[in-house]
Amino acid sequence: MSSLWLLSVLLSVKGGLGDVVGALPKALARRGHRVMVVIPKYGDYAEARDLGVRKRYKVAGQDSEVSYFHSYIDGVDFVFLEAPPFRHRHNDIYGGERPDVLKRMILFCKAAVEVPWYAPCGGTIYGDGNLVFIANDWHTALLPVYLKAYYRDNGLMQYTRSVLVIHNIAHQGRGPVDDFNIMDLPDHYMGHFKLHDPLGGEHNNVFAAGLKMADRVVTVSHGYMWELKTVEGGWGLHDIINQNDWKLDGIVNGIDTAEWNPAVDVHLHSDDYTNYTRDTLDIGKRQCKAALQRELGLQVRDDVPLIGFIGRLDHQKGVDIIAAAMPWITQQDVQLVMLGTGRPDLEDMLRRFEGEHRDKVRGWVGFSVRMAHRITAGADVLLMPSLFEPCGLNQLYAMAYGTVPVVHAVGGLRDTVAPFDPFGGTGLGWTFDRADAGRMIDALGHCLNTYWNYKESWRGLQVRGMSQDLSWDHAAELYENVLVKAKYQW
Repeated sequence: MSSLWLLSVLLSVKGGLGDVVGALPKALARRGHRVMVVIPKYGDYAEARDLGVRKRYKVAGQDSEVSYFHSYIDGVDFVFLEAPPFRHRHNDIYGGERPDVLKRMILFCKAAVEVPWYAPCGGTIYGDGNLVFIANDWHTALLPVYLKAYYRDNGLMQYTRSVLVIHNIAHQGRGPVDDFNIMDLPDHYMGHFKLHDPLGGEHNNVFAAGLKMADRVVTVSHGYMWELKTVEGGWGLHDIINQNDWKLDGIVNGIDTAEWNPAVDVHLHSDDYTNYTRDTLDIGKRQCKAALQRELGLQVRDDVPLIGFIGRLDHQKGVDIIAAAMPWITQQDVQLVMLGTGRPDLEDMLRRFEGEHRDKVRGWVGFSVRMAHRITAGADVLLMPSLFEPCGLNQLYAMAYGTVPVVHAVGGLRDTVAPFDPFGGTGLGWTFDRADAGRMIDALGHCLNTYWNYKESWRGLQVRGMSQDLSWDHAAELYENVLVKAKYQW
């Protein structure tokens, strides 16, 4: 395959999907492919140059003019679509009433499928020669549908293919059946969207249609792929997933090793922190731990295990499990740092924990990229008790920094954190098989016992974690195989 066209929508620069959209295209470009990313122009991006192209699209009876902007970054063409519904939404990309969000996604997908014809990147358009679109989650799941209904059903773009990536199937673009009327599709396509919900009758489901129309489907881990086929993990789409099992693949996300690398991490350049490698792990991590303790006002002790949590404060991330385990945790000779923002009651809980246990608990309410990096470098243990986790990135960051993960064995956490085997000297961390405080306490207890009493085994865990190839270059090779299958095996 000599070139690809990569379609992604950048939903957030903070979450895992934003990391994927930013890193995967560049990794594919490094493998010799021509790659384009298409993004709604939510804000004023200084690097985006107006291409002078204007197109009009009708959504729910209203015309919207779409303008094309372009930037070339790290071997990738970034095309920004500017239109009134997208303006000034960079801090509120999910905002608005449900019908407004759907209309924005309809406009985006209608315009994006035509970008290779109209955006002169580097002076030339891509055309429809050797193209594979990659769409992400329900927000761009309409693109495979429009590709088929508007083009392939009419003898156009016959060699263009689409891949739909499932990052989180819990969000599906559900709405009333009447939503179909604003999608501007032939009537016989309605059946692809209509889904029966035992609790609420029939509804319109964008993800369902995208899964059926896409040539290939990727989930972000093998574990999550398996969970999607179950009644509990499929969120009502398990039957469709199983019917399309032949076109599913599971690929664990990579990490951006330019940003998440203790050897070059810019957030470790100052304030007594230091960069380190696997060879300088002992000295470097000890210094980062002491710097983190000082910055947070904790007692500077090298012998006390420092446990970190970084994530959204919501039910999915298992914060309630940590809360239930807090009486046990605070009775141990440990320090705990929790960084996150989310549900107001959980934010208040972090503040309360810190107030009640000032000698060993810190709750950083809000989000700080710098502090996330510093916790990852300075902590000994990363706790991830997520109820479900399609892939997870924080456990990958942790292992790259020599920080040992303790995780609930679901989705990508199960795939990436091999349980420690003290007899064989293998494994990367500790896992627990049920989302409750007792199981987490058991796993964390074994972890702390190893930290205190088996230093050689502990260092082996750290070194094995840091020795892995967690880069996007490896993940891109696996994606390339899927794109080849989408192109030639159908």
